[in-house]
Amino acid sequence: MLNAKPKKERLKLLSMGVSVPTGVGLLCTAAFSMALISLLLQILNYGATRSLIKNQMPSLVQLSSGETISAIAVDPTERSSEVIKKFVSDSLIRMFSWDGLMQTFNQKGEPVTKPDPGVEVSGGKLNRLYRVTTKAYEAAFALSEKQNFRAAFLQKLATMTKTDVWSGDMQVSLIPRFISEPRKIKSGQWEVDLVATLVTFQKRENAGSGIPFNKTVTVESITTPQTPPKDITDLAKKIYAIRAPGLEITKVVDLNLGERK
Repeated sequence: MLNAKPKKERLKLLSMGVSVPTGVGLLCTAAFSMALISLLLQILNYGATRSLIKNQMPSLVQLSSGETISAIAVDPTERSSEVIKKFVSDSLIRMFSWDGLMQTFNQKGEPVTKPDPGVEVSGGKLNRLYRVTTKAYEAAFALSEKQNFRAAFLQKLATMTKTDVWSGDMQVSLIPRFISEPRKIKSGQWEVDLVATLVTFQKRENAGSGIPFNKTVTVESITTPQTPPKDITDLAKKIYAIRAPGLEITKVVDLNLGERK
């Protein structure tokens, strides 16, 4: 009599009732938990790395002129050292360089140079009307309006502008000698030291005479629209251009290295 073949047992997949030793179960559970934690850490690491790369790696930005430049994303209140130094230098040079002339355009669009009528300034401690050059008046919009700082600065500037400037007998130029690296005071605020010379040229003294102009300038970051409306005045367009770097000057004091720690 032939022996009956043994019946094959069906594989029991995830079936109830099959037990394993406690040690093996704990080992499998621990291995699964570690694998899950490792997966989560890899996901978090990938996200952090991608975010860091996105913020730090330069990206290409196309300007309205069609030119393409590299740019890096930064905090809205941050400004680069070069932007701060250029803003301070350009603003003070424009405010303290006077020649009594201004450039306009005729009906054909050709540049025309003519005498600068200046802008009258009054108020404060002034006992009569003074004038500042048109260029200086426009450049002064780099100054903050807080605590009436711009108006007070213009009044001081007006008393410094000699009458010989309007007759064309005198020219004044600010010549920077040294501009320090910006010192961060707090988020969105910096100090810059400027060492310069204010040189005066007169018709009878073409060699010029200079006086020291050493200042510590405090600047703050601001938000300025990069694309102003089209239907605005020429003065408004110039103001937007002056404040385009996203900065304004809040204080100008004499440079005193002895007080520096």
